[in-house]
Amino acid sequence: MREKHQYLFIDFEFTMPEKSERFRGFFPEIIEAGIVSVIGDQINEQFSSFVTPVRFPILSERCKSFLHISQKQVDQGISFEDLVKTMRDLNDVYPTTIITWGNMDMRVLRHNCQRNDVPFPFNGKEIDLSMEYKRFFGDQNQTGLWKAVQEYGKEGTGRHHRALDDALTTYNIFKLVEKDKKYLEKPKPPTIGDRVDFSQLLNKFA
Repeated sequence: MREKHQYLFIDFEFTMPEKSERFRGFFPEIIEAGIVSVIGDQINEQFSSFVTPVRFPILSERCKSFLHISQKQVDQGISFEDLVKTMRDLNDVYPTTIITWGNMDMRVLRHNCQRNDVPFPFNGKEIDLSMEYKRFFGDQNQTGLWKAVQEYGKEGTGRHHRALDDALTTYNIFKLVEKDKKYLEKPKPPTIGDRVDFSQLLNKFA
């Protein structure tokens, strides 16, 4: 019996410095997480939570304005350790592939784990879907998540820059790209040489 495989579609939102604070030791911390577990082409589980930042607990005005996340929301969020435990529990259920839009999510997660002395929760393959999308369509530049879904004639799920909505939108693009890949993998139609028996044709005109 074939073992089940899980895809985890993940999106994080991060803290942002004020422009004047950019070089004062600041590094981005996860403040919202959205995770969609997919097994056998079906959504198995969804997770969404605000996360309390550890090193820079006070959100900048720029961050609150851009992400529409309040200080109260992150203050009442789960701890970073609890977020990592949730991800580790999800990872341990089945062999897992992690899919994100862009490479920033996993980079920040790894850095946050290092700074908080917490083991990285994943051991499976990681896929940057934005690069897959870029290669598939031959784009020169990387495309933003919601621009990509609109190029398919669709709309994103929910609201942009909300972690769970972006994770669901990433899953939707993944399904569209996989469908197109399967379409392109269909056998090519036979050539005229395959369809015509040239030996009989030559005999006819001999």
